[in-house]
Amino acid sequence: MIGALRRFFLDRDYLEVETPARIPAPAPEAHIEPVPSGDWFLHPSPELCMKRLLAAEYPRIFQICRCFRQGERGDRHLPEFTMLEWYRRDIDSRELMDECEALILSVAKDLGIGDVLSYQGNPLRIAPPWPRLSVRDAFAACASVPLEDALREDRFDEILAFEVEPFLGRGTPLFLHSYPMAFASLARADRNDPSVAERFELYVAGMELANGFAELTDPVEQRRRFDEARAEVERRGGTVLSQPERFLRALERMPDASGIALGVDRLAMILCDAATIGEVVAFPPEIL
Repeated sequence: MIGALRRFFLDRDYLEVETPARIPAPAPEAHIEPVPSGDWFLHPSPELCMKRLLAAEYPRIFQICRCFRQGERGDRHLPEFTMLEWYRRDIDSRELMDECEALILSVAKDLGIGDVLSYQGNPLRIAPPWPRLSVRDAFAACASVPLEDALREDRFDEILAFEVEPFLGRGTPLFLHSYPMAFASLARADRNDPSVAERFELYVAGMELANGFAELTDPVEQRRRFDEARAEVERRGGTVLSQPERFLRALERMPDASGIALGVDRLAMILCDAATIGEVVAFPPEIL
C-alpha cells in the first residue's frame, strides 16, 4: 500500500520530502496534546515544516511519516501512527477533493481491489464520483439540533462526533465540507461564502480518513487563531505551546495552496476489512 501511495505522487510530479520529527513549537490546537521530547516536542503532524517548504517555492510535495499524540488510544487511534500529507500550490479545496478521490482509487486498483469492497460485513462502493455534503446539510439530516443551536450551545464537536459522523460514508465514501469559521483551524475562508471555511474531511464507513484545507496565508489571522487555541488549552489545564514564530514568518511568503493529511493506518483498516487499528500495525503499544 505504501508503494502504491508513493507511485501515485511520483507519477504526478510531486517531490517526496522529509521534515524533522522533533520540533520546538507544534501548531497550538485545542484538542491535540503533543508528546514532549526534552525541551521540544515530537511532531503531531509535519504540517508546519511542509508549509515552510511551500513558502520556499516547492510547488508539489508529499510526505509519509510517523506522528505522535498524547493520550490517543482506541479502536481508531494510536499514540504513534503513520500520516500521509501532501500540499500543492494553486489549487482549491474542491480540486484537492478530486485528487484525494483519485489517490484512493489508484491505490485500490494497484492492490487489485475492484469498485466494490466489503467492510465489516457491509458493501462499500468506491467507484467515483463520491458525494459531497456541507456541514450545515449534514446537521439538518442527522443531528438532533440545527447547526446554529449546536454552535451557540458549544456542542458542535459533541454532536458531530456522536450524531453525524456515524452516518457519513456509509455505502460510499463522502466528503464533508464547508466547516463553520469557528472550526476553520488552518483553513482560509471560502471566497464564495466567507461564513464558512474551505475545510473538508473524508469519511469512509463512518470513520474520518482525511482532513484537508485550502490553506490560510494570512499570518495575522493565523496568530489570532493560535492564540485562541492556546487560551482554550490553558482553560483545560493542558500544555500551552509557544507560538511557532518561524512558521508564521514563512506564512507571509506562502502562495495559494491546498493540503491534506490522511491516516495511513485507517486506510489500511478499510482496505484490509479490519475492525480496529491495532490489527493493521505490527506493534500496537500494548505488546511493546
